[in-house]
Amino acid sequence: MNDKIKRSIKFSLTIAVITFVLAAIFSSFSSTILPKVSWMIGMILVLFFVLIGIFFDMLGIAAAAADQRPLHAMAAEKVTGAREAVLIYKNADKFASFCNDVIGDISGIISGSALAVVIIEIGNLMNESPESPMQLALSIVLTSLIAALTVGGKALGKYFAMNASTNILLMTGKAIYFIQEKMKINIFSSKNNQDKIKKKGRKK
Repeated sequence: MNDKIKRSIKFSLTIAVITFVLAAIFSSFSSTILPKVSWMIGMILVLFFVLIGIFFDMLGIAAAAADQRPLHAMAAEKVTGAREAVLIYKNADKFASFCNDVIGDISGIISGSALAVVIIEIGNLMNESPESPMQLALSIVLTSLIAALTVGGKALGKYFAMNASTNILLMTGKAIYFIQEKMKINIFSSKNNQDKIKKKGRKK
């Protein structure tokens, strides 16, 4: 139990540090870039962050809902990305935490901040003060629209995650395989895990 608690604390601290760094990067981006671009580009960036949140939310749920049997079968047949997909499944709690809590929450915060900048820019173009009824109505409409897109998009993403989890994990595994093999960036640095999957595949 003590080892589990230590690993949990270590993972939590790691996630907190990663969240801090990513939030600082994205916040700096939204604070420095958005005021210098047009409101249309700003809206595109808001939608981009919303889509990022929806996409990673889907990945996190797919990892938790996946069935390991077809993944192990594909890994035994040496299907590209299958071993990485198995590793995602084996670390589903950590993977889901990163996707849903870190990327998902940061995307939501940044999209909200970016939307506030866009609303102010549109108000300035219309020569409306921040307290004017027009500015208030604009804020309500755009905020509600982004909230609806976020919630609706995540609901659709959950449907795909629950019904196509194996395919989603395999595609994610292929992406991770490309990053590790072609770009030489270790995401799953544990070689032992790869060896364990190979042995398990041989047994089957």
